[in-house]
Amino acid sequence: MPHHLNKETHNFASKMTIEDYLEKTYWVIDPLPRQVPAQSRGQYFRIEEHFRSRPLIDALYRRFTDILLKLNCYEDLSFSTDGDHWETNPLPTQIEAMVRQSLSELRMLYIVLPAVETLITLSADDTYMTIYNPNEETLELLAPLVTSEGLFIWKPEQ
Repeated sequence: MPHHLNKETHNFASKMTIEDYLEKTYWVIDPLPRQVPAQSRGQYFRIEEHFRSRPLIDALYRRFTDILLKLNCYEDLSFSTDGDHWETNPLPTQIEAMVRQSLSELRMLYIVLPAVETLITLSADDTYMTIYNPNEETLELLAPLVTSEGLFIWKPEQ
């Protein structure tokens, strides 16, 4: 973890590596309600680029942060930017700082829910979060949290 956040790192027991998670079924938290077809008549790439501009991307990442904060009320969350050093249940201000840092430094942020072996990824060049290996209960918990932030959760074709 970045030293300027002044955090103590914690490890958690997981049977899976980041690579293992990335091979599992995944869902997307997104501003759009479903996957845009490859042959769409719309202008997806221009719209996506527009959403990546400031201040829109900052507002979107604020909503992602709020989902993570709400989720952390129900589940332990462990955060990492490198997959090796983890911070479990950091202070809310630290979670906010990690998401902002991910955006400003264009770094991947990994969030693991250890009790349910679910991985959430957030990449600064994306306008969505990805949830790997969620069970039904996790999806049921996430759905209203995502909706409360005006976003959608859906399963892409895999």
